[in-house]
Amino acid sequence: MQRRTGLAIAGVAAALAWGEWLNWRWSRALVGNSGGASTAVVVCGYRNPQATANLINRQRVRAGIRSIAADGADGTFVIFSGGATSSGATEAQLMADYAKSVLEFDGTVLLEDQSATTWENITNVIPLLEDVDRIKIASQPAHALKARAYLRRQRPDLAERLVRADDYRPGEWVVVKPLLALYGLWTLRGLKADERKVSL
Repeated sequence: MQRRTGLAIAGVAAALAWGEWLNWRWSRALVGNSGGASTAVVVCGYRNPQATANLINRQRVRAGIRSIAADGADGTFVIFSGGATSSGATEAQLMADYAKSVLEFDGTVLLEDQSATTWENITNVIPLLEDVDRIKIASQPAHALKARAYLRRQRPDLAERLVRADDYRPGEWVVVKPLLALYGLWTLRGLKADERKVSL
């Protein structure tokens, strides 16, 4: 019995460590260290049937706002991207409302409210990124990596401006990180290995 318990504990610890490590790796893939005065933080929405931001979108907004704070507000703005939901409001608007009313964010916000997929998120925010020096994409690490790979496919010149967002923190969501890692492996399966630059 004690051996089974020990093996079970070791298995859980290994799964947690694996989830933590893989999310850490993804948060550091396809980013550089571009400098400059202006930064855009892109927050891509997740399907949101209710009239307020759901759990996943709230987490993405928090990561986006943290990413702004990491650089200071000067010359930095956030783009919330996401189209219409079944509640009538857009994902972009719901995320912006959460940032302002709950997180008390009073910085510059731009909305992109036509996108229905991650590919469209990137396509539709590109015009808003043309003149910035640095680009951060804030989401769960696997999803942010996917979005960065899409930017690299669509506009390699803009992808050169990608830098790390503050969307990974050790111990945050630690219990669900193995599940996020499994979901990430599934969502990233279509990306070429040379785009990901990570070992899966």
